[in-house]
Amino acid sequence: MRLPYLLLDIDGVLVPFPDADGSTPATHARHDVLPTGRSADNPVTVWLDHAHGPMLMGVISTGLVTPVWCTSWRQDATTLIGPLLGLPPLPHVDLPRPQITTSHPNGYLWKRDHVDAWLSDAPAVWIDDDFTSLDHAWAVERTARGAATLLIQPDPCAGLQAEHLAEAEAWAGRLFTVLTDAPAVPGGTEAA
Repeated sequence: MRLPYLLLDIDGVLVPFPDADGSTPATHARHDVLPTGRSADNPVTVWLDHAHGPMLMGVISTGLVTPVWCTSWRQDATTLIGPLLGLPPLPHVDLPRPQITTSHPNGYLWKRDHVDAWLSDAPAVWIDDDFTSLDHAWAVERTARGAATLLIQPDPCAGLQAEHLAEAEAWAGRLFTVLTDAPAVPGGTEAA
């Protein structure tokens, strides 16, 4: 059985955007990181919740999903962000660097066409803060074609919450049960 991919975005998911008054959640700590191509005198400040690492590892350790970074951070997600959260090296979708002025140049998330090609017919749960109604329709269409797809969309100012990961794990558990006709999923988690 092919495990579904757990596609993880960073900005707006693990790194929340400031709210209207410029603040970030009190749970998040400041880190200055140096993405590829930046000089040492021009780091990027990110705010991370260190509880996200153990929460993500909880889902990953179930054996129900294959985690993959799906972010404009590309390889820097593995080398800069993952280690700050205590995550092991994860592969990433090699997204292009499009010359766009909006994240929805065609009315849907710019990453979607690249992700669709990368996934082929693999099942996936994708966590990103920037989906549109066209992305949700795409997920329904993929699922109808036999490529089970779940989109989870955190509030970009609050970021990833425990209930988002619980939803991803429950969905993957149900998918595992359906595809294997098994009464329970690995790790002792009951199928939802």
